[in-house]
Amino acid sequence: MRAKGIGYDTGIILDGVENRPFDRTIMERELQIIRDDLHCTAVRIFGTEPDRIEFAAHHAAGLGLEVWFSPFPHHLDRGELLDLLADAAERAERVRLGGAEVVFVAGAEVSLFNRGFVPGDTIQERVGALLARGPELGRLSAQVNDFLGEAVSVVRERFGGKVTYASVPLENVDWTPFDIVSVDAHRSKEVAHLYQQGIRSLVAQDKPVAITEFGCTAYRGAADLGARSGEIIEYDGVVPVGINGDYVRDEEEQATYLRELLDVFTAEGVDAAFACTFVCYGLPHRPDPRKDLDLGSWGVVKVLDHGSGETYPGLPWEPKAAFAALAGYYGGH
Repeated sequence: MRAKGIGYDTGIILDGVENRPFDRTIMERELQIIRDDLHCTAVRIFGTEPDRIEFAAHHAAGLGLEVWFSPFPHHLDRGELLDLLADAAERAERVRLGGAEVVFVAGAEVSLFNRGFVPGDTIQERVGALLARGPELGRLSAQVNDFLGEAVSVVRERFGGKVTYASVPLENVDWTPFDIVSVDAHRSKEVAHLYQQGIRSLVAQDKPVAITEFGCTAYRGAADLGARSGEIIEYDGVVPVGINGDYVRDEEEQATYLRELLDVFTAEGVDAAFACTFVCYGLPHRPDPRKDLDLGSWGVVKVLDHGSGETYPGLPWEPKAAFAALAGYYGGH
């Protein structure tokens, strides 16, 4: 596997609520840890705010990391999506012209996170609509590919590097206008018997393949749920407030899941993979299991409710077992 990566969240702002503080010093230090201690060679930098992505991208580039510049739009319509991608592409080009290896990710799972592709006001409603309307997947694919064709044109007018898109399989993307085939590929028990063959089929195409997102959360049974393992969190609007049941913390399950999928990607010739994800600041660890939001966090570090950690003094988190698993895997391959 050429590019050994992880996702890095620079901030998602929804309804005026942001999931992490914008602290430049902390971001710089975390990106250095991603390079030096996790042994990553690439980082997928995502968020809703292009200025934050650009800041982190410049710093990551200075560290010698391959940068996947990845705006992650939420609740936008088609015109707003194109405007955001145009602005982000110009920013990514500034980073690339500084000498960095930069891949532009022209959105992520747009049909689920944005308006106009699938009925529903929330991602849960849109997923439900997709599952209930299987015969309409052809129409969804046509809508997504029509949008992506326009998006790629907008991006290439402003960005001179490689372009991809972080897809979900249901979108059935036409990869003709892209340089890299990219899929968010979580494994659940329903597809476990087909998972490796699915990755093999992707690699059999004539373009490099990237897994732009893979992982699970850190409780017993999370590996079976894959992409749905974070759904145990209860929200008040967009603010996470608790856990919807009784779960047993199991950091080793998360760590094992990451290693197993990396074995698949390595065996099948995947070009780049990005674990989901480094840190989820809005989901802190707490002693009370019903308030321990980290149980539903994809982060390989657990955010502390108060104070700073011991492993990295001054940073408000501690590594989880998944951190050591990734560091060992990336450092040993």
